[in-house]
Amino acid sequence: MKKNFVFGLVIVAALCATAFAALKPGDRAPEFSAPASLAGRQFHFSLRKALKKGPVVVYFYPSAFTGGCDLEAHTFAQDKSKFTAAGATIIGVSEDSIKRLDQFSADPKYCAGRFPVASDPSGNIGVKYGVTTFPPMHDAKDVRGVVIHHGFFARTTFVINKHGKIVAEFSSKADHLTPPEHVERALAIVRKLDHK
Repeated sequence: MKKNFVFGLVIVAALCATAFAALKPGDRAPEFSAPASLAGRQFHFSLRKALKKGPVVVYFYPSAFTGGCDLEAHTFAQDKSKFTAAGATIIGVSEDSIKRLDQFSADPKYCAGRFPVASDPSGNIGVKYGVTTFPPMHDAKDVRGVVIHHGFFARTTFVINKHGKIVAEFSSKADHLTPPEHVERALAIVRKLDHK
């Protein structure tokens, strides 16, 4: 009975997700602000403030301390200086608690203190962007063996120009991209924006 209930929730979530298609190039990026962590230090991230400095890469990911998300964060951290050279800000968004993100943002194996990650435990930011979300999975654990109590965003990346317009949107499911390919594609796009 419990399995059927969980399966039913996943199906309902998938059906609801189709009602809100992800935003596409040309759409205005919804403004958001959220608690975030950089190198283990909390602050309040504001998209509006970040856009004053230049383009912003907003990437949604399922959960800190899970295989693909760890690799994606590590790749963004490795390439952070390249994004900075192109004038771009990176912000990761998940439904992780800010406490989990304090650890994730500081760990040298992941974000390595090089870019911030924001906490969206209610999933509201994901909804604004039309990102597919999934409910918490029964007994799901991270790479440390810690139970994950929150829901999950589908891996989706948005590149937003300094005027607040989405210039690119891609996801692992629709575009068949690996986590490092999200980083590679985002970097190629912001480099083109920098040269216009």
